[in-house]
Amino acid sequence: MNDHTLELKNNDTGEDNPLTMFEDWLALAHDQEPNDPSAMSLASVDKDGLPNVRMVLMRRHDERGFVFFTNFESQKGVELLSQKKAAACFHWKSIRKSVRIRGLVDVVSDEEADEYFHSRPMGSRIGAWASKQSRVLENRFALEKQVAKYTAKFALSKIPRPDYWSGFRIKPLSIEFWSDGKFRLHDRSKFERADLGQPWTLSRLYP
Repeated sequence: MNDHTLELKNNDTGEDNPLTMFEDWLALAHDQEPNDPSAMSLASVDKDGLPNVRMVLMRRHDERGFVFFTNFESQKGVELLSQKKAAACFHWKSIRKSVRIRGLVDVVSDEEADEYFHSRPMGSRIGAWASKQSRVLENRFALEKQVAKYTAKFALSKIPRPDYWSGFRIKPLSIEFWSDGKFRLHDRSKFERADLGQPWTLSRLYP
């Protein structure tokens, strides 16, 4: 049997579906990682082809992909809307594992964005209105003034979701699993597919 068939199983879980395998690893991270197991580094590319990376929180995941929410007028929002491609990495130091994802990007539905926005604490909803994310802030007082302004504005009403605030879904074309090994002989398994909806192929990688 050649190494590119789905019958090649991962040593840790026996899974041949990368999204099921991710779910298993994330559950383990939730049990053992002390802070933000859903945090991931997110890489995008600007109009000049220069990459940017930052930390975000993955809020949802399923067979369609990995979802996070942000201000679309932020640097990452502008870049992702323009390029429609992204990469992400989860690193769980406590369990000595990481997962790398590369794929295409879509905007989530308005219903999905509304549902998540209204589940957030009031302060976070106010913050979405008050912060001109990624733009120059003259001083901290200017931000505090914006927070006060929108707190007063929405004091007696439901806080609506701003038009510029929504979510992105990374639809993976590649998912790589890395597990620490002795003497740096790590275990690496890479799932790839040619296009969305196509079957996954699995390869082993040298560490």
